[in-house]
Amino acid sequence: MSPTPPPAPHLGDLALLRRVRDRIDREYARPLDVEALARGVNMSAGHLSRQFRLAYGEPPYSYLMTRRIERAMALLRRGDLSVTEVCFAVGCSSLGTFSSRFTELVGVPPSVFRERQDLAGQNIEGMPACVAKQVTRPVRKARPPRASTPDGEAAGGGAEPVRNREAHTGRPA
Repeated sequence: MSPTPPPAPHLGDLALLRRVRDRIDREYARPLDVEALARGVNMSAGHLSRQFRLAYGEPPYSYLMTRRIERAMALLRRGDLSVTEVCFAVGCSSLGTFSSRFTELVGVPPSVFRERQDLAGQNIEGMPACVAKQVTRPVRKARPPRASTPDGEAAGGGAEPVRNREAHTGRPA
């Protein structure tokens, strides 16, 4: 017998989740953390993360990093800023974290992406901005399933670890 899927977010939660997503889209360059986003919609950070993942397929912090990388790609394509300047312009405070996430999502380091500017053969010249944005949007690759113990539970207690250093340290990643 297969496990039942988790329940979908309630309609009221969907409206709140949309507000969180819109805030991330607007304020991606500001220091944001899951705790602050959750407080803004009167939810716990854990509940927000679970419901956001159910609604949008990734947790809020991953969504934020995807938006930052997407904007970084546009800035690097322009070519007038260094990788470090782009890193700080999109709200990242660590060049190492920025480079790692960029490489994870785009497939090449930001410096290589900046040098290429041809987007690996994708010609976006003359393409409407809304279409170019969709074509060049970074796509997070699915992670392999976690190993499970003999009793069927996921290793490490079953709960996915919080991957938001901002929430733990109080400072941006």
